[in-house]
Amino acid sequence: MKILILALSGIGDALMFTPALKLLRSELPGARIEALVMYKGVKDMYDRNPDLDEVYYFDFLKEGAVRSLKFLLGLRKKYDASINVYPSNRKEYNVISFLIGAEKRAGAKYLRKDLQNLGDLNNIRVTENDFVHNVQTNIKLVEKLLGKNFNEEPSLSFPLTMGDENFALNFFSTNALSDSDLLIGFHPGSATLKNHEKRRWEPEKFAELGRRLISENGARILIFGGPEESILKNKISKAINSERVYVIESGNLAESAALMARCNVFVSNDSSLMHIASALKLKVVAILGPTNPYYIHPWKTEHNIIRLNLDCSPCFIYSPRPLICFRDDVLFKCIKELTVDMVYEAVKAFLNR
Repeated sequence: MKILILALSGIGDALMFTPALKLLRSELPGARIEALVMYKGVKDMYDRNPDLDEVYYFDFLKEGAVRSLKFLLGLRKKYDASINVYPSNRKEYNVISFLIGAEKRAGAKYLRKDLQNLGDLNNIRVTENDFVHNVQTNIKLVEKLLGKNFNEEPSLSFPLTMGDENFALNFFSTNALSDSDLLIGFHPGSATLKNHEKRRWEPEKFAELGRRLISENGARILIFGGPEESILKNKISKAINSERVYVIESGNLAESAALMARCNVFVSNDSSLMHIASALKLKVVAILGPTNPYYIHPWKTEHNIIRLNLDCSPCFIYSPRPLICFRDDVLFKCIKELTVDMVYEAVKAFLNR
């Protein structure tokens, strides 16, 4: 049997499929399981996953319609089954699955915008549930495909190589850090497509939190994020204004993960790095505004969620629609009124243990 995993929607979503992938591999040890991704960070991560035989990287956004169609036709009729990783509520992803032409095409049946996004192009469906984690929905997709129920829900998987570990060791040596230091990781970024930067806690609050952790707890602050977040990371570092702050610039996602693994606590917006922190079994303080915590809370690791529980939230749903706030008092109140005290107390609760 030959199966293609369509992990097109981003790093965090791809990572939340890895428990289902582990179950798929355990049930079909002799199958050929491949993945198609369109983000370099996903390829870095999936290349390290022993449950995959091959990972294809193709940037559909960059390559354009003609080259993309030619590429997809080259994959046509080569697979017995394909799985659209949840969430993937876009018509483009469903068309890609259809064009590849596997006989069995697994994908979620979304509660919103399913028909408009051509969800019926998939022929093995699992209905979305707003009170179920993304990991569990992905497991249900595999169960439906195989006609089997599993009695376990594995952890997220992001294996690291010796090269990744050496990057972290060299960083520690260069910056005179040791395992006895109190290291607090920050990820102040998030995705930006479809107005998703509105999910970010303000950089000024990250800076205030960093100053407080340094002055009251003697912490060292490591600020993580991708190359596109360099300005944001340096802005926060400058505002903290301490030699106990380190802006992390790494060659790839896995090198960052190897450094993250050495943090005592990781403070993050709703982002891919929040899920990587979960895979690494870190203590996670998750700052959640408009996102549904049932979907994406840190999976199988100690965590504290910071949110306001407003009547209007969660308002972020899985569809191509940009993130919009309809409040008439404070726009994106759910994230803007989360205080530094709230986050600091959540971090301190971990440190007190």
